[in-house]
Amino acid sequence: YLTFLQLFYQQQQRQYKPTLASLPSQILSHYLPRFFDLQNTPIIMSNCKNLDGKFTVESDSCKYTDDAIISDYCYETTIVEGTTVKPSTTKMQFKTERKVGKTGVMLVGLGGNNGCTCVAGAIANKLGMTWETKEGTQKANYWGSLLMASTVKLGNDRHGNSVYTPMSNMLPLLNPNDIVWGGWDINSTNLGDAMKRAKVLDYVLQEKLYPHMKDMKPLPSIYFPDFIAANQGERADNVLSGTKQEQMEQIRKDIRDFKKSNDLDQVILLWTANTERFSAVEEGVNDTAENILSSIEMGEAEVSASTVFAVASILEGSTFINGSPQNTFVPGVVELARQKKVFIAGDDFKSGQTKMKSVMVDFLVSAGIKPVSIVSYNHLGNNDGKNLSAPSQFRSKEISKSNVVDDMVASNRILFEEDEHPDHVVVIKYVPYVADSKRAMDEYTSEIFMGGKNTIVMHNTCEDSLLATPLIYDLVILGELCQRVQIKKDGDEEWESFHPVLSILSYMLKAPLVPNGAPVVNALFAQRCAVVNLMRACLGLAPDNHMTLEHRFESTLAALSNAEDGPASKKMRLS
Repeated sequence: YLTFLQLFYQQQQRQYKPTLASLPSQILSHYLPRFFDLQNTPIIMSNCKNLDGKFTVESDSCKYTDDAIISDYCYETTIVEGTTVKPSTTKMQFKTERKVGKTGVMLVGLGGNNGCTCVAGAIANKLGMTWETKEGTQKANYWGSLLMASTVKLGNDRHGNSVYTPMSNMLPLLNPNDIVWGGWDINSTNLGDAMKRAKVLDYVLQEKLYPHMKDMKPLPSIYFPDFIAANQGERADNVLSGTKQEQMEQIRKDIRDFKKSNDLDQVILLWTANTERFSAVEEGVNDTAENILSSIEMGEAEVSASTVFAVASILEGSTFINGSPQNTFVPGVVELARQKKVFIAGDDFKSGQTKMKSVMVDFLVSAGIKPVSIVSYNHLGNNDGKNLSAPSQFRSKEISKSNVVDDMVASNRILFEEDEHPDHVVVIKYVPYVADSKRAMDEYTSEIFMGGKNTIVMHNTCEDSLLATPLIYDLVILGELCQRVQIKKDGDEEWESFHPVLSILSYMLKAPLVPNGAPVVNALFAQRCAVVNLMRACLGLAPDNHMTLEHRFESTLAALSNAEDGPASKKMRLS
């Protein structure tokens, strides 16, 4: 194969179109079945091209103003009623504000591994830092971020070559370099020393970052010992006092002061602190907006710190995102968010093992293979692992990790009976020595053709905070974008914002929170397609699909090969 490519490259350099007759017989005999039909036809090549710069959509369906991008869009779905299947089209407009306001992000858990790594990464990228490692010079990047480091297919050029562009190029997006960072932590350590304590980043990079972080200190945070592991008490030297109501009012004041002192247009809160135990959902306590506010005022025991933060954020009109698995968003908090029309999103960062699981199970079920046993084992040594060593905190994580396969299993009634599920076991152990370098081991056992069995075993070494931190950027960037997007259905007079429960952020989350009545989607590629196609809709572009009909018929292939600019290069295709 390499010999063939070398020969072809040489012939292309000579501006020569090879044919079957022009290739050596030994290459023809070996590669003919793979690359050519039986006719002596010219070889045309197809290529993936990249568009890095800004682009403009020229279409009657997309209009640019100084303030907004307004697009006309036909949302096409399929309605199934019994044995009748009906296509359905809804006409609507999308309006996307073009100005990205000055944004501050306040992290709950600012001094933890994720928090200090998040701030350090943004500073390193903003300053264009480089540092030496044993592998050579490393440059700051945003790899691992869906929105900052991945590309999307924009369309094809006239030759049928796929044209890709950075996802961040699709619409005006918040850049992490421009974010003002702040937040709270139950530990008073400044961010420079917290970064050193975390031992996540290379030592040389830490030395460069330390002067920029040593004066950044977290605000005192809420500490309810009953909700996190007892072993966290030794860290808790930076905590608020007073009643739950008084502590909530202090958090609200912190948000207002942060916004004012930094001249911000908006503030987004994100919980990246310890996993809490689940709160009991009780009638009269946290089941309605009125009751949750009353319960905070009365100091009810079943109101967690994360719930107090969420309520404070909602009352200040700030989006709140939960990156841990506990049930922060009890029914009363969701109702309050709807009343105040403030965005909330959660739960639990989907970074390593669970992200792989949402790909693997989707692949198996989509391929007609029946997973019957999924066993997942983890051990880690950072403070997250220490907190999760307590049974009630582990239970919160176990629930969020276990539900990730449900929608994929339910989608195939050929393989699974109703209410049938694979055996699914999750184990997490605390091993201090491995620190932030989490080990994840998975065994997938499946039933295959004619009673056969298939077992896939996977070992995944996850740099825990280096995988989670880009998700924080993505959640904030996409959450901010949603604040600038509205729709108006055909015949309506008013523009409508997204539902306060931002399910579009599901790609980054293990246990996606969705509005009542909406399905939970865990399949990773379906979640990514939702984000990409939303961006395309904001530009009046049709959803991306993989039919590629232009490459599947003689007439369309001929039209591509006869395009005026001449043939492209690299990826093989026959004319």
